[in-house]
Amino acid sequence: MAGGLRVAYNLCVDRPTHDRQTEHLRVLIANERADRLALVAPIVVALGHEVIAREIDVADVGPVTARERPDVALVGLGESSEHALGLIDKIVHEAACPVIVLLHAPDQAFIREASKRGVFAHINDADVEDWQSSIDIVLRRFAEFHDLEGAFGRRALIERAKGILMERHSIGEEAAFGMLRDQSRNANRKLIDLAGAVVDAQRLLPKIPPAPPEAAHNGPPAAGSAPDPAHA
Repeated sequence: MAGGLRVAYNLCVDRPTHDRQTEHLRVLIANERADRLALVAPIVVALGHEVIAREIDVADVGPVTARERPDVALVGLGESSEHALGLIDKIVHEAACPVIVLLHAPDQAFIREASKRGVFAHINDADVEDWQSSIDIVLRRFAEFHDLEGAFGRRALIERAKGILMERHSIGEEAAFGMLRDQSRNANRKLIDLAGAVVDAQRLLPKIPPAPPEAAHNGPPAAGSAPDPAHA
């Protein structure tokens, strides 16, 4: 593996950088073996990127990811698959960047477990000529994923705002959306911003008291009416 990475490094150094789609990324590399980190780091640099952290311990990689906010993380499979999966868990938990797994040999069982934890791709750590294209693809997928996630979040926020208006004004769903849309136009505000304001304001308002019991609306019995047999 070490020899393969050294050969790959020489190929990478000779490769022109003008054809890359992604320029100068901040890269976190992680592996339980320091010797493999030492081999991966110069390849990342030769690709034109910056290695902002080299992590070995599972306990450290989460805080480092949160602090440094890398653009992408490369996690190598060392001696222990559990250790590598632990590194992946911590990085993905911070939701800061996509994770790519570097494999020196096929390992389908590990790939399945890594995929469950949110890995975006896996590549052979000796195929350095494919590293940059894989990174470009992963970053596009990661951006699309967050755009989709953001779209779902925006839709959920608008639905919450509609529900609040429906409850407050005793109106239907279409009328509630109309209120949001009209106010958005009149105030020259984005619909999503207005929906957020409605949701935030609702948290500050007192809860609507429950409707009084039906008996409270009936009032006292009219004069001359027959008494309730139960109380006679």
